[in-house]
Amino acid sequence: MSFENILVNNNEGLATIIINRPKKLNALNKATIAELHTAFDTLNKDTNTKVIIITGSEQKAFVAGADISEFADFSVEEGGKLAANGQEQLFDFVENLSTPVIAAVNGFALGGGLELAMSCHFRVASDNAKMGLPEVSLGVIPGYGGTQRLPQLVGKGKAMELIMTAGMMSAEEAKACGLVNYVVAQEELLPLAEKLAGKIMRNSSVAIGAAIKAVNANFEDGTNGYEVEIAEFGNCFGTEDFKEGTTAFLEKRKADFPGK
Repeated sequence: MSFENILVNNNEGLATIIINRPKKLNALNKATIAELHTAFDTLNKDTNTKVIIITGSEQKAFVAGADISEFADFSVEEGGKLAANGQEQLFDFVENLSTPVIAAVNGFALGGGLELAMSCHFRVASDNAKMGLPEVSLGVIPGYGGTQRLPQLVGKGKAMELIMTAGMMSAEEAKACGLVNYVVAQEELLPLAEKLAGKIMRNSSVAIGAAIKAVNANFEDGTNGYEVEIAEFGNCFGTEDFKEGTTAFLEKRKADFPGK
């Protein structure tokens, strides 16, 4: 895959997406969002891709926010469409991928950048990372799911504080409140993400996709997460991965999952 604003590498089932707009601190514009959608969609449809890592180019920023110049003069209607289209095209799309997505947060993850990281299935960060939702300092609110996902991850009170103060938290603060799982030195960030990806890749990709669906169901209005879990649990019994996993366990050998 060839893109203008992102780089995509796929090595033996582990794909890495690098947002590559360093002069703009990897800010998200419409073109980058469209490219990210295409990359995620293509990788997710490739059954050989088992895990996706997303990060930013260089060391200053994961994504320092949205490209404000694109929407500074938008009307009310245009602003609403911007948020709706972005959520559908990228942020909700990533959250509901059946392929696990790890955000490797290097440097600034602000506004849309933090919203992108939060849409991933979990996050690891470098010790120089700074995270926040500064939108109210511009007279607007987070529009790519930030007001919903941040409270889910850190609790309502902390989310309210971060959103209303437009403040930034350090990587260690983010870890303490559950926003990121691990904090390491910059040079250790991608190796850690790859190590975690390797652990994931040893397991059933079919079961992992079912688990993602069941966990996400708990946060969907009008959806009974327990019922989704029961259905997905039952569906697993009809997969080749279940047959291989249980057979391998009984035969005391390592499972070789076909991914079906």
